[in-house]
Amino acid sequence: MSKPVLSVRNIQKSFGGIKAVRGVSFEVQRGEILGLIGPNGSGKSTLFNCILGQLPADTGEVEVNGKPVSNIRPSDLNKLGVGRTFQQLSVFPKMTVLDNVILAGQEHRGTMLSRLFGPGDAGLTAEAEKMIEFFRLTPYRDTPAGSLSYGQQKLVDAAMAFMAGPDLVLLDEPAGGVNLTMLANLKDRLVAYNAEHGTTFVVIEHNMEFVMSLCTRIIVLAEGAVIAEGSPAEIRANQTVIDAYLGG
Repeated sequence: MSKPVLSVRNIQKSFGGIKAVRGVSFEVQRGEILGLIGPNGSGKSTLFNCILGQLPADTGEVEVNGKPVSNIRPSDLNKLGVGRTFQQLSVFPKMTVLDNVILAGQEHRGTMLSRLFGPGDAGLTAEAEKMIEFFRLTPYRDTPAGSLSYGQQKLVDAAMAFMAGPDLVLLDEPAGGVNLTMLANLKDRLVAYNAEHGTTFVVIEHNMEFVMSLCTRIIVLAEGAVIAEGSPAEIRANQTVIDAYLGG
C-alpha cells in the first residue's frame, strides 16, 4: 500500500491551561476526501493550523507524502504540494478574476528573477483561463473579484488554491455563507477536480448536508479529541456523535 498523503500523529496543542487538541492522529490516503467536523471549540481550526505550520504543536508529528513537515514554514509546505483555502476570502477585490488566479499561480512558478524580468503574467494566462473555465467563472474573467457574489468569490478562491496543482488541499469551511445554488456548484467542481486529478482533500465544515454528500470518510472532534470516524452513513448513525454534535 502506498504511503498516505497526510499522516498526523499525536498532535497536542494547549493555550495556557486549555487543551485545544488532545493527541489527534489520523491518515489520509491519496484521492480521499476526508471531512473533519465537530462543534465550535472542538479544536478543528487549531488542528488545521498545527498541520500547516501556522501554529507550533506542543507534541506530535505531521508528514506529507512520507516527509516530516512538522517544523517547516507554511510557504515551504506549499511548495511540497499542499494548498489551503481559508474561512475568510483571500481574493483581491479590486483585481479581476483572471488577475487573481494568475497571481496565485505566480507564487509557485519560477524564481524571483524570472518573475521580475519575465512576462507580466509569468506565462500563466492560458492556464488561468482553463482554471476559470473549470470553475465556471468565464463570464466573470475580466470582472473585479470584489463585485461578485460571496459564493462566486468562493469559487475564485478555490481556483486560486488549485493553480499550483497541489497534491493535498485543506479547505476551511468552504460552504460558509454560500447560497444553495452556488453551494451545489462548488461541490460539483470539487468532486470533478478530485476525480480528474486525484487530488486529496481534507475539509473542515459545519454544513452537514454538504460534508456528508462530499466526503468519503469523516472524523468527528469534540473537546479536542477524536470521538468517531467512519463513512457518512456510519457517522449519521453514531449515537456518540448525535449526542455531542448532530442533535436528535
